[in-house]
Amino acid sequence: MRILAIDSTAVSASCALMEEQKLTAEFYMNCGLTHSETLMPMINDVLRYTDTTPQEIDYLAVAAGPGSFTGVRIGVAAIKGMALALDLPCVGVSTLEAMAWNLVGREKTTVCAVMDARCKQVYQAFFEVDETSVTRRCEDRATSIEQLGQEIVKANEPVMLVGDGAQLCMQELKSTGLVQLAPLAIRYQRASGVAQAAEKEIHLGNILNGDQLRPVYLRLPQAERELKKKIQSGGDPV
Repeated sequence: MRILAIDSTAVSASCALMEEQKLTAEFYMNCGLTHSETLMPMINDVLRYTDTTPQEIDYLAVAAGPGSFTGVRIGVAAIKGMALALDLPCVGVSTLEAMAWNLVGREKTTVCAVMDARCKQVYQAFFEVDETSVTRRCEDRATSIEQLGQEIVKANEPVMLVGDGAQLCMQELKSTGLVQLAPLAIRYQRASGVAQAAEKEIHLGNILNGDQLRPVYLRLPQAERELKKKIQSGGDPV
């Protein structure tokens, strides 16, 4: 089973090809270029360097959110377009769960995958990770760092932070004595984690066609939030 996976939910972008649970290739870029500039060339390069034709791919996978609204849209649109053009099944996975898969192979660990959602909030979820699997402990959600800290203190167990919000949360929650940063090499979003999360979903039968694939947003884009707030306050929406 060959899975072509991508992630463009944050500043970095990556593409990976996994075959029978083996990572065949992974390209990762975080050099300031836009995803519209890097994503499709990376996909083409992964296929070219692994001597893989699009017809040899069995499944397409994408981190469908949460994340940057623009990044999520670009990634989902790319996989949706490929799925429709090639008539291939696809899988949309949680960005947060995909990051937890980066830590598989370690001793049993509680992982908090966290992304900076701006406006003093983070996208966050807890997972139990061991040598072979990832078990979800809560749904993906948008919450304040303060609320996250209260939950960690209440659980009173060590937590490993992954994601582009990990450093931010570490600064705010270090005083709890319960949080630590994941190693830098496996701290951020990677398409290889998307591929591993997708394989789990495939075995569970959670497979989509291109028309069914949708981005996952945990809150409205800022422009829509401001418009909604203006309407609720009785202001002119224009």
